[in-house]
Order: sequence, then structure tokens, then C-alpha cells
Amino acid sequence: MQQTMVENRKKTNWVLRHPLLRKYFPLVHEDLTATYSRDLHKWLIVAPIIGIVTGLAITVITVLLLGKMWPAVLGYYLRHHWAIVPGLTLGFALTGLIMQYLTPDPDTHSTEEIISSYHEHNGDINMRPFFAKLLAAFTTVGFGGSAALEGPSIYGGGAIGSWLWAKLRGLRLDARDRRIMLICGAAAGMSAVFRAPLTGIVFALEMPYKDDLAHEALVPSLIASVVSYMTLTSFVGSAPLFDFESATSFTRRDLVWCALLGLIVGLVAMAFVITFRRARVFWVKWSWPHWIKLTIGGLLTGLCGITFLALFHGVLIPIGPNYEAVGYILTKHYSTYELLVFSGLKLAATTFTLAAGGVSAMFVPLFLTGGSLGAAFAQSVVHSPALELYAAVGMASFIAAGYKTPLAAVVFVAEATGGHAFIVPALIGAAVAYAVSGDASASGDQRLHEGVRVHELSGITVGDVMQQQVVSVQASLSLHEFTDVLAPHYRHATFPVFEGQHLLGLVHVWSLAKVPRNKWDSTHVRDVTDRHVSRISAGGDVMEALRLLLSEYRQHMLLVTTESGRLEGIVTKTDILKALRTHKNGAVGYSYDEHSTHYGLEG
Repeated sequence: MQQTMVENRKKTNWVLRHPLLRKYFPLVHEDLTATYSRDLHKWLIVAPIIGIVTGLAITVITVLLLGKMWPAVLGYYLRHHWAIVPGLTLGFALTGLIMQYLTPDPDTHSTEEIISSYHEHNGDINMRPFFAKLLAAFTTVGFGGSAALEGPSIYGGGAIGSWLWAKLRGLRLDARDRRIMLICGAAAGMSAVFRAPLTGIVFALEMPYKDDLAHEALVPSLIASVVSYMTLTSFVGSAPLFDFESATSFTRRDLVWCALLGLIVGLVAMAFVITFRRARVFWVKWSWPHWIKLTIGGLLTGLCGITFLALFHGVLIPIGPNYEAVGYILTKHYSTYELLVFSGLKLAATTFTLAAGGVSAMFVPLFLTGGSLGAAFAQSVVHSPALELYAAVGMASFIAAGYKTPLAAVVFVAEATGGHAFIVPALIGAAVAYAVSGDASASGDQRLHEGVRVHELSGITVGDVMQQQVVSVQASLSLHEFTDVLAPHYRHATFPVFEGQHLLGLVHVWSLAKVPRNKWDSTHVRDVTDRHVSRISAGGDVMEALRLLLSEYRQHMLLVTTESGRLEGIVTKTDILKALRTHKNGAVGYSYDEHSTHYGLEG
């Protein structure tokens, strides 16, 4: 026996030392290493875990909110119209109290938090307020806010993906994988809540950018979305969420009309999105407590609902999740006037709900508004009996224009209709709407892809790029003195303002145009000073400074201050661009002489 074992060992050693094997084994190893260089096999374990956990969470949310809470609340509202305004006011007040006292930032939540985390925090989500934010979504949507479940589903799935990254580090996950798991979870959440796995995948990949996809998350999102969908449907069934029947054909004439519909819807969506972003900025800057702002938002949302019911009696109402309204619009044949009024009040209710701080998102409101406009267009312009065709094109067009997700819009219509009959018309309408709406997006954190390729700035602090030679002005100066002193010497558009030694804010030269010239002697700089100015520390990351400068507030300058509020310098987009050019040329960073003088104008 021992002799046999010795002989076998010798044969094995001879085989391993064979010249051909020694020649080709490194080549095979090189090929296999290149083939599996992306380490995709780990996602065969990680992505299903994300899909199962997210699917279970969304199942609970769907059953409780859509199956229990909202049907009871909607039925009560339809029987007792007087309860709509107080019900929404109370619900939104609860939402405001939850967000104000149980979360660190009441204005950070839902889809926006996921997009912001993807771009700015490497996929890291603070899990401490997780359940508080989901509870706030229940009180927003369950009491009749004009929003649906995609907000808490995308946030819940994304947060679960980010949280699981910390729990599964033993599977050789690196820091970059956290962003992938964030998008992976968001896709799983969207897939489950709409029972549309392909929509979930495409929407989550399109969500971070206005003009590109998060390509790195494709394979994990594909796996997690399917698993999440299967998890939810094993409990609630796989019937389509919307009562939508597709037609079987369309003509060339229909395609021309669909392009025109896409043009109209794209312009409407652009106007709505710009209005919504303006309203959102107003509400965020409003200095009143968050719960009071939301209470007012609930009151205005309720007025939209009761106004529509006062004009048109029935079961259609422009508040709440409105999943049932899709079937009503397509089967009950409402008048064009009623559909247009419904669309306008639905958009108004959505603005009051979400701009005020309601916790959810607007995928379904945009989808439903587009469907209403499409049906009205079919009835009044085309005079076509194919309401489903034009409603589907309107839905795809509004989502494509409002969320900058044209692929997800078309895929969603295809999955919602249960067939492929509307894909070509929807593609035409969505493409036209996407083009005419420009870069206007419902998301303030969505980016153009080329705008975020500045990895060369990693590791550079604000202190490396800030200007320390600052020209400031005293708040006690009159506007006349301000222009006489500064105009001949400095051509800046913005100046820091001091009240004595206290940093007050910024004054913008263009703001002087708001004051009549005959009042410049009696109006002081403090009267036109913008006090709502973002500040950042010298040790802060340049990418965070860039995000603030490019955010919806469009600030021209950031104040660099210490913890005590002392001004250390300023930073502008020009400073960051100079730092980028300097870094590309081989330097570490870009900074001014730290001993330069701080200029001030005394009154």
C-alpha cells in the first residue's frame, strides 16, 4: 500500500513539473484572474440577502398602509367630506413633530437622502432615525398626503443595503461596495412596491444622474430586485398594481400625436418642477418650526381635495396614494374639464405635501397626472377612443420629464400595462418630454454625470483652496456709502457683512436694485443682508463645499468659519476649479498666503 502511495505521489509531482503545464498554467491563471477581476460572485450572496430583507420590509409597509390604513381613511373621507381638511392637518402635524424631534435633519429623507448619500457620503445612511422616518411616511401618506409608497420604499431599501454593508464585511466588501448596496437596496424597494422588477432596476440606476446610469450597481440590482419582487408577491400575490388594460395596435398618425403629447407634457412638467423646487426652497428657508410648516402644508393639501369634491361628486380625489385612480380615469370616462382640474389640483396637492416637508416622493403623482393629461388629450384633441394609449404616453412623458428617468418611465408603462403594445409610442413621448424639459428635475440632488467626475479633489480640504484675503463690509453702512466706497475699487458681486465683530451674513450687489435709489441713504447694508448662508469649516471636504455651491440654493460664496463663528476665509467655485487645475499639474492643493491681510470697510 505504501509503495503504491509513493508511486502515485511521484506521478503527481511529474505531472505538476511537466514543461507544458508549467508553461500554460500561468496563462490560464492570468485569464481566470482577468475574467473574475470584478469579483461578481460575491453579489450572488449579498444581493439576495438585500432582496429578501427589503422585500419583507416593503411587504409590511404595503400591507399596513395600502391594505389597512389608507382604505379606511379614504372611505371615511368620501363619506364625510368635512373630515378631509382636519384629518390632513392632524396627520401632517404628527409628521412634522416626528421629523422635528426624532430626526437630526427634518428636511433630509426619502429619495433625496438616498441620492445625496450616493454622491456625498459614499452610501452611508444614518440608521438611528430609520424607523422614525418610516413612521413619518405612514402619517404623510396614510392621512392623505399627495404621495405614495415609492419614497419610503426607496429609502427603506437603500438604508437596508447600506446597513447590511456593515454587517457583511466578512464577504470582502470594500468601501466602494457600500454605494452599490445602497442603489441595490433602492432598486429592490422600488421593484417590490410597484411589483415591477425591471422598473425598479432601471429607476434606481437612473436615479442618481440626469443623463447617465449608476452602471456599477447593475448586476447586484438585477438580482436584488427579482428576489425582492418574489418575496413580496409570495405574500400579496403578483397581480398588477394598477387596473390598466393595453390596446393591441397603433397607427403612424398616433405616433405623431404622441410626439405632440410628449411636447405638451414635457413643458407642463418643466413648469411644475421649477415651481416645486422654488416652493421647496421657500419652505426650507422659512424660519418657523418644522411641524408648523407641515401643518400648513396639510391644510393646503386638504383644501385641494375638498375643492375637487365640491366641484365634482364621485370617488376620484386628488389626494392620497391614488393607486385606484388609474382605473377610474381609464374606465369611467371623465370629461376633459374634470381631468384637467384633477391634474392641476393633484400637482398643487403634491407641491403642498412634499415642498412643506412631507415624507415620500412623487413618482405616482407624476404618473397619474400624466395619465390624466393624456386621456384629456385623446378626448379633446385627437378624438380617439384609445384612451389607454394616450394615457400611457402621458404617464411615461411626465415621469421622464419630471424625474429625468426616461428608460424607467417607458419600462414602467410596459410592466403596468402587462404587455409591450405601448413601448414605441411611450418611447417617442418620453424622449420628446425629456428633451423639452431641459435639466429641470424634481430632485435637487440629482447630478449631470460629468459634473461629478472630480476625484482629483479627494483628500483636499477647504482650507487648501479658500481665499483668506477677504473684503468685507460693515452692516451700519448706508447703501449709498456702500456703493461709493466699494464701486471704484472692487468688482465683487458678493461681500461678507459684519455687525461690529460679529459675522452677519452676505450682501449681494444685485440686491441693491430692489431698493429705490432715493432710499439708499436711509437703508443700511444690514437691511439687505442675506443671513441664511451656508458655512463650512476649514477642515471640511472640498467635495462638500462644491455640493453646497451647486445645490438648489445656488450660492456664489461659502463662508469658512471656526466653531466660534470667526471668519477664516471664503471659498467659491472659481477657487475649487483653480485647485483642480493645480492638482492636475502635479501640486497637492491650492491655497493663498496664510499671512495675507483681512480687509474691512468701517462705517
